[in-house]
Parts: sequence; C-alpha cells; structure tokens
Amino acid sequence: MNAVPSEITAKEMVQPISQEALAKRMRWQRVGDFVAHRVTMLFALLVLLLLVAIMASLVLGALPAFQKFGFGFLSSTTWDPVGEEFGALNAIYGTLVTSFIALLFGVPVSFGIAVFLTELCPNWLKRPMGVAVELLAGIPSIIYGMWGLFFFAPFFAEHVQPVLMDTLGQLPYVGGMFQGAPMGLGTLTAGLILSVMVIPFIASVMRDVFEVVPAVLKESAYGLGATTWEVMWNVVLPYTKAGVVGGVMLGLGRALGETMAVTFVIGNAHNIDLSLFSPATSIASTLANEFAEASGELHMSSLIALGLVLFFITFVVLVIAKLMLMRLSKGEGRST
Repeated sequence: MNAVPSEITAKEMVQPISQEALAKRMRWQRVGDFVAHRVTMLFALLVLLLLVAIMASLVLGALPAFQKFGFGFLSSTTWDPVGEEFGALNAIYGTLVTSFIALLFGVPVSFGIAVFLTELCPNWLKRPMGVAVELLAGIPSIIYGMWGLFFFAPFFAEHVQPVLMDTLGQLPYVGGMFQGAPMGLGTLTAGLILSVMVIPFIASVMRDVFEVVPAVLKESAYGLGATTWEVMWNVVLPYTKAGVVGGVMLGLGRALGETMAVTFVIGNAHNIDLSLFSPATSIASTLANEFAEASGELHMSSLIALGLVLFFITFVVLVIAKLMLMRLSKGEGRST
C-alpha cells in the first residue's frame, strides 16, 4: 500500500473548480435562498392569519350581543344574566383602573431595580439579585392571587386602609377615592397585586437594555462630573427609550389580561365606584367567573364581546406605544 503523505502542500490543497461545478453550486445556493425566503414568509403569514382568525372568531361570537344592544353595550353599566341585560362599562373601567395603578407603582420600582442592578449593585450581588427578579416572573398568577387573598388583603385592610382613610381620605377632591369599608378587597388591592406581577417583566427588560449602553457614553458623562441619576436620565434613558417603552408595554399587556390573580382580590362586583376600596370587576375576571356557567346564547355572546373589547384595548395600547416611539425617534438629535 502507498503511504499517506504526512504533509500536503498548499498547491495540492487548492484544486481548480470547473465552470460546470461552479454553476451547479450557485444554482443550489439560489434554490436554498428561494426555499428559505418562502419558508420564513410562510411563518410570518401564519402569525398574521392566526391573528385574523382570532379576531374573526371574536367578532362572529360577539355579533348577537352587538345586534341586541348596539354600541350601547360599551356604555351600559347593567350586567344582569337573569334578565339578559348586559353592558361592558363596569368591566372596562375596572380593567383600565387596575392596570393604571399597576403601572403607577410598577414602573418606578422597576426602574429603580434596573438602575441598582446596572449601576450601583456590587458585582457579587448582581447575579443573585438578577435571578431573584427573574424568578418572580415565573410564579404562576394563581399563586399571586392566593397570596393576595389570604395574606395581603387582610394585612392591607387592618394596617394600610385605615391609615389611607385618615390621611389621603381627608383631602379635597381625591379624598373620596380613599374612603369606604376597609375590607381589603377592591380595585386598589387588585392594582397593587398586579404591580407586583408586572415588576419582574419591566425590570428585566430595563436591566437588559441598560446593559447594552456603550460604556464610553456613561464614562464620558461621569468624566464631566455628572451624577448617577444624571447619567441615567440624560444618557441611558434616551439611548434605550425604545426598549424601555417596550418593557412598559409588556407589563401593561400582562396587567390588562391578567385573570386569576385579579379574580381573587378585586371583589367581582359589577359596579363603578369612585372609591378604590370598593369591590369591582375586570374583563378578564368576568370571563373567568362566568364563561363556564354562561346560560343562553346572549350571555355567551356578551362574554365574547368583552373579550373583543379587551383585544381592541390591547391593540390601541400597542398603536399608542408605536406612535410614541415614532415621535421620540423623530425628535432625536434636536436640542431640548
């Protein structure tokens, strides 16, 4: 047998490619590009078709309710399954108010967590703290609801609501929002539970986008004598505004569609009350409570109509977020 040479020269490794082989290779490359383009386009179209199918099914299911009540369904506060009179305003109000409360408390806390983890936290503590924040996002919503019902609500009713009634409840104009029976369950409790639930999502996104800011930008600001707050507000936030808005919208989407946790602590009463201590309802909690027990086509259709309203609210929120980002992008580079 011939011995295999131990060394191969560069001239021997480089073999000339014939024109026919080169054309064949380019032909296969074009075929591969064509297949990859069509397959990825198919995946994108599947998502669009799925969205259209969901919306179409909601519209068809909600059609009997809108034929019966018209657009007055959106402004009516009546929810009477026995008399088959339904209105969505109570649930819409509860959904929007609890989501607003969740963002009111959740966004500042999330921003503080992200700032601490990226700028102030010691290196030995960054990983444990980051993992702890991310683990909060993995807790099932029903666990938050049980914790809120059995632990947070009694504590809130005994120690927090009386203080709010004696302080904020005595203020003009806004005092009525903090008056009522201190039961622990209600709109404010649901909003606070939601704020705890959205904090991990918003904080994780903010931390990730803050970490991608080039170090030279922050070091330049520190070199000019800027404080940590000035660097975060004037350098980091403008650089990462798209990611920050995306994180806030992610948290808002979680708050708008949250079901079980809100169902446990909101009180599930179909009314609109100025007091944040009063029981209320939301679209998701109404669906969770009544969908399995809906009697009659009109009741089921009204519940599906609530789902369509929630779908529309989410869509409007996303459009507003997109417009905000476009406006911010348009203002880049201008002096303030």
